[in-house]
Amino acid sequence: MSWHCASATVYPLPMDGSPVVGREEQTRSTHEDTLLDIARRHSVGYEELVRANPGVDVWLPGDNTAILLPGQHILPSGPRDGIVVNLPEHRLYYYPRTRAGEPAVVLTFPVSIGSREWHSPLGRTWVLAKEEHPQWIPTAAIRREHAANGDPLPAIIPAGPHNPLGDFRIRLAVGDGTYEIHGTNIPMVVGMAVTHGCISMYPEDLAALYPLVPVGTKVSLVNEPVKATYVHGNLLLEAHPPLESTAPSTGANLAWLAQVLEHALGLPRTAVHWDFARQALQAATGMPTVIGFGAEPTVTAQAH
Repeated sequence: MSWHCASATVYPLPMDGSPVVGREEQTRSTHEDTLLDIARRHSVGYEELVRANPGVDVWLPGDNTAILLPGQHILPSGPRDGIVVNLPEHRLYYYPRTRAGEPAVVLTFPVSIGSREWHSPLGRTWVLAKEEHPQWIPTAAIRREHAANGDPLPAIIPAGPHNPLGDFRIRLAVGDGTYEIHGTNIPMVVGMAVTHGCISMYPEDLAALYPLVPVGTKVSLVNEPVKATYVHGNLLLEAHPPLESTAPSTGANLAWLAQVLEHALGLPRTAVHWDFARQALQAATGMPTVIGFGAEPTVTAQAH
């Protein structure tokens, strides 16, 4: 079950401690829709929607075409506290503090991350400051890049519709404080690796998140291209395309996957179907996929 708070997708955290939230849903396109329109309407990132709907034309999906919405997620490992951004997943999770007697929830949003040339940082930090209607002061390196591409930037870009930061920014205590979670004036790129290292969001998503996050909130930027969990007799694997810097060590490497399973689940006692596992890694749809069955028997096949 999920519901929407403003633009946010909000899921109750399972009472049994399961890390699986949400569910896959389906919608239908209208004749004027593009996948970009559908992605924004349902707070889904562009790339994750495309991967969930192979064969559907991005620009002309057609009237009444069934579109799968990848709304089920395995939560990233680690503390469920504050903001967690899983970079390969292009997704942000926010765990607000709850009062006694209130159900614990998680809010989740698609995000853009740093491009191949401008990596987003990894590690733990916190919210340093918040600002509404910010001006943008591009760094010297960014100005050089734009000038080299024939698109020179002014020293300061004021708040307004042409400001790439949008209407809100949340500054992180990383480096010199130039890494931020901010909006965008080009919403179609949300869900892609296109930023100068910052985390960008749909404007309406950030407008929903911004008032909920106090200064000092913990922030974790993690790299989990593969997440796994054991639920109701099934071993689920959620695979995303790895970050460029880690691509050679992942891919369809089943020995590496065996290490991931051991780290995530302890000794992997589930009967893993390695053909299913290989297919899930190669497809990297971002949707939880069953790769093993049974009531936690001993592994009967070996990764190779």
